[in-house]
Parts: sequence; structure tokens; C-alpha cells
Amino acid sequence: MSGRLEGKVAAISGSSRGIGLAVARAFLAEGAKLVVNSREGGVADRVARELGGESIGVGADVTSEAGAAALVEGAVKAFGRLDVFVNNAGTVHAGPTLDMSLSDWDRVIKLNMTAVFLCSREAARTMLGSGGGVIINTASVQAFAPFPRRLAYGSSKAAVVMMTRIMASEWAPAVRVNAVAPGYVRTEMTARLEAEGRIDSKAIAGRTPQGKMADPDEIAGAYVYLASKEASFVTGETLVVDGGWLAFGAFPGI
Repeated sequence: MSGRLEGKVAAISGSSRGIGLAVARAFLAEGAKLVVNSREGGVADRVARELGGESIGVGADVTSEAGAAALVEGAVKAFGRLDVFVNNAGTVHAGPTLDMSLSDWDRVIKLNMTAVFLCSREAARTMLGSGGGVIINTASVQAFAPFPRRLAYGSSKAAVVMMTRIMASEWAPAVRVNAVAPGYVRTEMTARLEAEGRIDSKAIAGRTPQGKMADPDEIAGAYVYLASKEASFVTGETLVVDGGWLAFGAFPGI
């Protein structure tokens, strides 16, 4: 522990598993006070207990205005303020565009894009009224490279990159807004896609210069950096953490 986030209050949407959980662990290790979020309050509370430290759980559906407000208010009520907010909650739809239903589209856009707007707005209102803070959004390497059969997901993550720039411009200098764009990461989501035959982990590893899919902990450090004083002059940026995927070039069709 280096204490880079000592005493800071952080809330992370969708932090009961995957990248969000890894970020939660990393923040706690750096001294942060933490608000864990899941749609289910019982899940959020259980994960907070397992994490230990100064952490609490808040059950809230961040795709709604009430849920976004509840998550921010939960942090302020428990710890007196909010210094860092991470928009991590997200979902994916993988399949041919011609077969995608409107409900599939709406589900992805609502969680990957609308929730980012709602939570960022609520977090910024609180931060701007209390001296400032940091918002970190979760984009994707698919915001920068076209992946067939990922129309809703890629479009929503490209939107997150632009939302990050606009919010950073509006809320500077008090609130810094940045994003992290992971490549393929071993999570429950990617495990499900592989089980459904929608991705090939061996092909992905072979296509990635680092030779593997990332573990969530390998992504979490980027969030710690952007939340810390080390990134005090960084805003409106998207930090790609993809094992060299974009550097490699052409899309291989996986």
C-alpha cells in the first residue's frame, strides 16, 4: 500500500464482480473509503463485508435517476463526501446486427451510456458543491476499433469516450473526468460469451501482443492512477489498457 488514495471516498457502480471488484480492491489497498454497488442490496452488502476496510454496500439500479442519486447519496451519508466516482456498470450484446432486437439495443445503451450520464451528473453536482473530485468512466478498446456483431456495445463505448471529453470540458478545473478503455479481460461476462460460442479466448490471446487476455487486477491500476494526484493535470483522456491490441492493427474477425 502506498496510500495514493488515503482518506478519499470512492463509489464504484457495478463493483460486486469483474473489473469493478478489482478496482474496489485496489482503491482499498491505496487507503480509500469505498462504496460498493450492485442492483441487489444484499449482494452489495456481502461484497463490502468481504472486502473489509472502510467499505459499505449500496443497492441501486444506476440506469434510473433514483438509483444514480441513491448511490451518490449513500457515499455522502456514510462518509460525509464523495471524492471519486467510477462508472463501471456495463453489459454487452454479441450477435449479428440484423438479428438484434430493439430490447437488446435498449438494454446495452441504458446501462453502458445512460447510466454513465445519470451517475456522472449526480456525482458532479455533489463534487462541484464541495471542492471538486474525479470521475472515471469505463470505455473499451471497441470504442476505437470496429468489431462486427458488437453494434450496440461498440457504439455505447464510443459514446462514453466523447461524453468523457465533454464532461471534462464543462466541469474543469474542479472535477477531472477521464476514462479507461480495457481490451479483453477475463470476467464473468467474457466467460459467458465464450460458453455461448461468441468469442474464442485462444484466438484473442494469439491476436494480443501480450499473448493473453487481461486479468481484472491488470486493469485496476489505471483507475488508481487516474484517481490519484499523479494524474492531477490529466482530464478528458481515455487510457487504453489493451495489451497492445490496437497497436497490432487489423481486426481478425473474432
